[in-house]
Amino acid sequence: MAQVKSDALVFYGATGDLAYKKIFPALHMMVKRGNLNSPIIGVARGDYDLEKLRARAKESVQKYGKYDEESFAKFCELLKFVGGDYTDTQTFQRIREALGSAKNPTHYLAIPPVLFPKIVEQLDLSGCAKGARVIVEKPFGTDFESARALNKVLLSKFSESAIYRIDHYLGKRPVNNLVFFRFVNSLLEPVWNKDHIESMQITMAEDFGIQSRGAFYDVTGAIRDVIQNHLFQILCNLTMEPPKALDSESIRDEKVRVLKAITPLRGQDVVKGQYAGYLNEKAVKPDSKTETFSAMRLHIDSPRWEGVPFFIRAGKNLPVTCTEILVRFKHLPSAYSSIATQPNHIRFRISPDVTVAFGMLIMAQGEDMASVLSEVQGNPTPFPNEKDAYERVLTDAMAGDPTHFARQDYVEEAWKIVDDYLKSDVPVYTYEPGTWGPENVDELILPPGGWNNPVVVKK
Repeated sequence: MAQVKSDALVFYGATGDLAYKKIFPALHMMVKRGNLNSPIIGVARGDYDLEKLRARAKESVQKYGKYDEESFAKFCELLKFVGGDYTDTQTFQRIREALGSAKNPTHYLAIPPVLFPKIVEQLDLSGCAKGARVIVEKPFGTDFESARALNKVLLSKFSESAIYRIDHYLGKRPVNNLVFFRFVNSLLEPVWNKDHIESMQITMAEDFGIQSRGAFYDVTGAIRDVIQNHLFQILCNLTMEPPKALDSESIRDEKVRVLKAITPLRGQDVVKGQYAGYLNEKAVKPDSKTETFSAMRLHIDSPRWEGVPFFIRAGKNLPVTCTEILVRFKHLPSAYSSIATQPNHIRFRISPDVTVAFGMLIMAQGEDMASVLSEVQGNPTPFPNEKDAYERVLTDAMAGDPTHFARQDYVEEAWKIVDDYLKSDVPVYTYEPGTWGPENVDELILPPGGWNNPVVVKK
């Protein structure tokens, strides 16, 4: 059944950092492409007005987007502003007036989750929730119980089909291409299982620290910030079964099945690290045990993946900024086994560039009976004017396509995997900035053949 396209967008937190860096550039591009022609209502607290908001939006698009004078002028015509406190009934009456004849608005809560209950209540009381969708930003709670409580708040006034939980990683084309690459190419699916694959590993490395975000990061950490959401999404794309159909629910069903089959984390399957100097960061507690690095081993209890280990690693102040996947294959027994000294692999790089590489053995130079590993590499050419992640997910939400959004059961199942571990008291090891984590990480969590440390050539 075709979804109803939203006829207005109300976004809360219009003067915030997220709006400045991501939302304004995305909305401007949506207008430029003709995907957004309805009222855009910015809502914020503080001393602001429409002219100030337009000026901030222009500065934002010029700095972080692709400014086009004609498109921005149209964007300004669509832009409205409502100022007021989120707990004030009058604020939402003004929002209702600004919506005018709109019957199917989308409300985008680009604000801290602690404000959600009051806003959801006010949306209902003011009539703004009728026929509407709601978009919420991660984090979706800080553990299983808080995520379930947050979902209960949202579901008290909106149906699950009207709730769009943004994980901008699902808007990245290379992330979604993992599913496409697997199921469209007949070369891969016959060997994409425990009989042929030895292990998989996912690395998300950043060569910078917390960048003055101590107040947020010190109560979050690497597992909550990027592993439990972004990297689990990548893992699901790599390991899900082929969906029965290409509709959003069939695809999301398969992702949830993956999460349900993952064994909850145990202490012996995780290493936590904290870079030297973290405790001196602003707003970080002097005795903080928050991890800025984590490496973990996961198992998926399913017929396809039984016995295959999956390794995930993410951290701040590592040698490079890069997100990369390495799939290692098993050796096939044959008369050539003694010569095949290294396994084949497939390497997917998601950022900063996009790469697909096949690691194959070839005859070593000057030797007839010796092999050397060589990569056959492809770098997909970026499409001109490609949508960025926020533009893609906001366009989909306005169109009523939930494929690239996390469903309630997905969010809760993801938390179940890490919940008990996050509540446990485990050591946090110090590591030096510019290294690949604590010195003992290879002793505790080591993939077969070792970790794949991405190499990034700086331009």
